[in-house]
Amino acid sequence: MIGLLVVTHGNLGACLIEGAEYILGHTPEQLLALDLTHCAEREELRELARASMRELDQGDGVLILADIYGATPCNTVCQLIETDRVAAVAGVNLPMLLKAITYRQEPLEKLADRAMEGGQAGIFHISVEQCHA
Repeated sequence: MIGLLVVTHGNLGACLIEGAEYILGHTPEQLLALDLTHCAEREELRELARASMRELDQGDGVLILADIYGATPCNTVCQLIETDRVAAVAGVNLPMLLKAITYRQEPLEKLADRAMEGGQAGIFHISVEQCHA
C-alpha cells in the first residue's frame, strides 16, 4: 500500500485527515500530516518530511499531497520526489485525499493521477437551482 503524506500550511493536513476519518468511519493506515508552522527552517521541514516518508513507505512508495503549488510546503517536497518511490500532487482538498486513500493499491503514478482527478472532480460552482432541484 502506498503511504500518504499531507504537507500543508497550518493544521490543514490534520483537518483533512480528520474529515476523511469521519467520512470513512475509520483511521486509514499509512497516512500522516506535516504542519509547516512547526518548522522554523526549510531544512527542518525537509528532514521532517523525509522521516515521515521513511515511516510511511512500506515498500510501495509515498504520495505527497501539498496545499499550494509554488508555496513553501510544495517547494520543499519537490526536492524529495524520486522516480518510482515518491510522487507529489499540489492543491490538496478532501475529495483528492479520499480518492488517494481509496486507490492506494494502484501504481504510484496512477495514484497521483487519480488523486488529481478526484480533487478536480470535487470542485463545483453551486447554483441556487442545483440546491433546490
